[in-house]
Amino acid sequence: MQKTPGGKTVYGASVGVLMLETRFPRIPGDIGNALSWPFPVQYRVVRGATPDNVVRGDPRSRLEDFIAAGRDLVEMGCDGIATNCGFLALLQREMAAELSVPVATSALMQVPMVQATLPPDRRVAILTISRETLGPAHLAAAGVPADTPVIGTDEGREFTRAVLGDEAEIDFAACRADLLDAAATLTAHHPETGAIVLECTNMVPYAADIRRQSGLPVYSIHSFLTWFQAGLMPRRFPGDLDDPRV
Repeated sequence: MQKTPGGKTVYGASVGVLMLETRFPRIPGDIGNALSWPFPVQYRVVRGATPDNVVRGDPRSRLEDFIAAGRDLVEMGCDGIATNCGFLALLQREMAAELSVPVATSALMQVPMVQATLPPDRRVAILTISRETLGPAHLAAAGVPADTPVIGTDEGREFTRAVLGDEAEIDFAACRADLLDAAATLTAHHPETGAIVLECTNMVPYAADIRRQSGLPVYSIHSFLTWFQAGLMPRRFPGDLDDPRV
């Protein structure tokens, strides 16, 4: 009789997401809304890590908290760890070294791959929640060229203020307008843009609208973790040698 090996507490949810401690509402598409995913995920909140102190501060001061929470998720059964803020690219190297599974801290890590798909006269550009604080260190940690065009929603009416302020209520229609305004500014200032990467994991609900307005491919934490999970749990297909139907 062939026995099935164990070793995990939870099975079938291979991606673990480290969440900042927040209270703002999260609609489908947002990384923190479990309905966003076509596969099950596990979550762990990193207490004391907030949108404000991660985006406007230095998350490296909380590295050990993120590593500890990541280890909890691995022990629960996760085969890969992600985070819910693109600014946590600053922790990528250390977390990958300390955890025993693949780590994907930031949607920005897609930039080199997306750039490789574009014609030589086109460039990837980034939309971020805080152009003021997304600096060279964040880009370097994600493998992003320092001269990559970056536009923020800092001057918008709702998105940056409400998310970084962790407000209990959000006007999502105003957030959509902020994202579309920022995308229009980006393409106007950088007509060489061939694709857009959304730094912020809360921007995903507006990716289709940005694509429709700009006509450009739009990549996000959703595209990144869908790719990430596909490697952790590859699909089986009819005709697989282990498929009982063969």
